[in-house]
Amino acid sequence: MINIFRKTRDLIIHMLDWFHKPFNDYIPKETFRYAATGGINTVFDIILYFMFYNFVFNKQNVDLQILTLSPHIAAFVFVFPITFTTGFIFAKYVTFTQSPLKGRIQLFRYGVSVGGSIVLNYILLKVFVEVFDWYATISKIATTLLVIVYSYVLQKHFTFKTGKKTLVKLDEVID
Repeated sequence: MINIFRKTRDLIIHMLDWFHKPFNDYIPKETFRYAATGGINTVFDIILYFMFYNFVFNKQNVDLQILTLSPHIAAFVFVFPITFTTGFIFAKYVTFTQSPLKGRIQLFRYGVSVGGSIVLNYILLKVFVEVFDWYATISKIATTLLVIVYSYVLQKHFTFKTGKKTLVKLDEVID
C-alpha cells in the first residue's frame, strides 16, 4: 500500500514538474506545485460544496438539535474535513517536500493555519451570502480566492517552512 502511495506521489510530482518547465524562469517550482495542487483541491472543494449544498442539504437549514446551520454553512462544515485531509497530503507530500519539520508538527501547524482559514471562510461566507445577498456557490468561490493568498503565505513560512533564519547572538554583537 505504501508503495502505491509513493508511486502515485512520484507520478504527480513528475507530471507537475513537466508542466512547470515552460514557467521555470518565472515561477519557482514550489509555488507552481502549490498552485497546481491547491487548484485541484480547490476545485474538489467547490464541487463537493455544490453537491452538499444543493443535493445533500437541498438548500435547507440543517437542524443539529443543539443549533441549526444554514445550508451554506452546513455545506462548508461537512466538506471541510475532506478537503483538509487532501490539502494536507498534497502540501506535505507534493508541494513542501523539503521541510525538515516532523509530520506531527506540520499537521499541528497546518491545523492552526487552517483555523484562520475557517474563520475567514465563515466570516466571508456570512457577509457575501447574508449581507451582499450573493448566491452561495459564487460566495464560496470568492471566499476561496481570498483565503488562498492567506493560506499560501502561512504554509510556506510557518507550516512547512524549509529554512531557518540566522539569529545573531548577543555576545557576537558585543565582540
